[in-house]
Amino acid sequence: MSLPEILSLLMFAVACGALMAGYSVAFTLAGVSLVFAAIGVATGQFDIVFLLSMPGRVFPILTREILMAVPLFVFMGVMLEKSRIAEELLESMGELLGPLRGGMGVSVIFVGALLAASTGIVGATVVTMGLISLPTLLRRGYDPALASGAIAASGTLGQIIPPSIVLVILGDQISNAYQEAQRSFGLENAGVVSVGDLFAGALIPGLILVGCYALYIVFIAIKSPARAPAYRSEDVAMRDAFLRSLKSMLPPVFLIMAVLGSILSGYATPTRGAALGALGAVLLAGYKRTQSILVKRLILLGTVGLALLIVMDLCGADLRLSLPDRSVGLSLLLGLSFFFAGAGALASLLSFGTLQRQGDLAPVSRSTLHITCMVFLILIGATIFSLVFRGFGGDELVAHWLQNAPGGLWGGFALVMLIMFLLGFFLDFIEITFVVVPLVAPPLLAAGLDPIWLGVIMALNLQTSFLTPPFGFALFYLRGVAPPEVTTPRLYKGILPFIGIQILVIALVILFPKLATGLPQQFYG
Repeated sequence: MSLPEILSLLMFAVACGALMAGYSVAFTLAGVSLVFAAIGVATGQFDIVFLLSMPGRVFPILTREILMAVPLFVFMGVMLEKSRIAEELLESMGELLGPLRGGMGVSVIFVGALLAASTGIVGATVVTMGLISLPTLLRRGYDPALASGAIAASGTLGQIIPPSIVLVILGDQISNAYQEAQRSFGLENAGVVSVGDLFAGALIPGLILVGCYALYIVFIAIKSPARAPAYRSEDVAMRDAFLRSLKSMLPPVFLIMAVLGSILSGYATPTRGAALGALGAVLLAGYKRTQSILVKRLILLGTVGLALLIVMDLCGADLRLSLPDRSVGLSLLLGLSFFFAGAGALASLLSFGTLQRQGDLAPVSRSTLHITCMVFLILIGATIFSLVFRGFGGDELVAHWLQNAPGGLWGGFALVMLIMFLLGFFLDFIEITFVVVPLVAPPLLAAGLDPIWLGVIMALNLQTSFLTPPFGFALFYLRGVAPPEVTTPRLYKGILPFIGIQILVIALVILFPKLATGLPQQFYG
């Protein structure tokens, strides 16, 4: 092994050690890289040309269109979280399913999946669900181990259920790795991987996970009723509970379906879909917070108008025809839709004003700015790290190791999955995606693995890592907000069956790749 390769491995080890010690991610990656680049230049083992090309690598990060979806999805998720939609939905679904054994547990899974899909941030989802639902489950007689396991597992669903910033970031990195594989290994005309492809690929495995979690809770409720008892509210009729659940569920479900549907159908890019989601979250929050009947009606009119425009476009109506070329019906529909859309634009302004007056807009904006800055700073630091690592020849060393791993391609794939799983104990998903994926994905993709399938497996693998004792991030988040009766041993005991479900779903996706690749092929050919 040459000295530059030794320096590249030492740089990787020092960066991982500093991150595990708690140092700032973005500045650690950039600082360690520049220190080792200086050592390489001083010893004649590093070409300074790599450093001169750094501005050309960093500037496109700030102008890449797909990454503009990150602050918009973050804003959407934080706005839905602050508007207390999840709390109302959990309460209403609990009243509806509570009389059934395991009904409250199933409600937690579905609400957690919905909140995870809208926020995509593991820590935020787990903490929110822990604060909202864990005390309720314990009051209603649920086993602390089962309750905490269900909340931790459902909170990590944001890793795999679209739309979420996790899949946006992973999709961008997989796309870059796929292009790198084509350039470095001579692949031509292999197509392009988009974030929409990864959204479609992750949808079925994510829904399978939700279904398996819910079935497990139902199984426990039937086998051991004392662990997941039924609960009936005496003062709430079943009909009222159903109507309340429907009223609470439809707005966020409609918003997520509109965002995801517009992206998967090709009507909107992920960035435009994220903008639609951010606007929809503002309208939803404004509808909930305002006391004005006029504003509520304007919001409803605007939603109807936007939906009509989307449906007409998806049905093939040419909205660009001049007035004499349009049918009377299409002209009337267009006029009505634009009138409603104008009402919606006015309603969105009024919603912003309502949220500002009630003090909701400022904290949402600050949280969005904080998370977005963190993501982009990490990406810039990871880009510098990757550039210096390649300057030392580390990418060729990684490719050589994977190509010569015992077991060939699948041996290399298993090694990568193991490394990412272990790193998931200590590093956040964003850090692993920006640092590890650009190094290990190109040789795996060049060897013939499907990029969408690989991205889905990586997301599932890291989701499992975040649940696994003793270092799983989701467990730390939940332990911080859990009541005293939820001890650490109970938490670990409760999460183990859900880890088994995770492993089962990963095995299914490995054995049946169509679970990840079938839907993208249907949507995009």
